[in-house]
Amino acid sequence: MRTEKDLFGGAITVQLPSNLIDASNLRQIPDTQEVFLYPDSSISIIIEILERVQVVDSAEAIKFHFNSLAEDNTARSSEVLTIDTVPNTSQDQTLSPIILRGEQAVPKFNRTEADKVRVLMALYRIEDKNVDIVVTFNVPLESVDVDKVIKTEADFQAMASTLHIINYSLFA
Repeated sequence: MRTEKDLFGGAITVQLPSNLIDASNLRQIPDTQEVFLYPDSSISIIIEILERVQVVDSAEAIKFHFNSLAEDNTARSSEVLTIDTVPNTSQDQTLSPIILRGEQAVPKFNRTEADKVRVLMALYRIEDKNVDIVVTFNVPLESVDVDKVIKTEADFQAMASTLHIINYSLFA
C-alpha cells in the first residue's frame, strides 16, 4: 500500500510505500536529502536536491548523476540499461522526469566481492531555479528475491509519476 508523503517540510509530495522507515529517525541526514529504508530488506530510497549540472541534454544529465553515484559508491563497474521519460500527469508545473535503470557492482561492508545493485533513478530538472532533483532507489540484487525487485520497480514507477512540487520557494 502506498501513501502520500510530504518531503522537505511539505514543499514536495510523493506516493511511496506506507511502511517505509524515515532514516532521519535513525541518523543525521543532510537538509538537501530525504532518505527512506524498506523495513524488510536493504533497499533504500534517496531524494536529493542538487545544483543543476551544466549538461543541456537530459539523458546526458541523468547519466552524469548515475556516474557520480558510481564514483561515490566506488563501484567496480556500472552500466546504464535504459533511459526513458515519464509523462507528468499531475496538471501542475512539475516537469516530466527522466528515468534511468542501471546496475552497479558495489563493494559493501569491506567485502572483497562486489554486490550487484540495481539503480532506479529519476531526474527532475528545474532550469529557472538551477536545481536537479534526483531520486534514487538502490536495490541490492543479491539480498532480495525477484518478487521484491518487481514490487520495488512498481514503487519506483508510482513515485516517478506522482512527485509534485508544491512550493518552489524551497529552491530559493
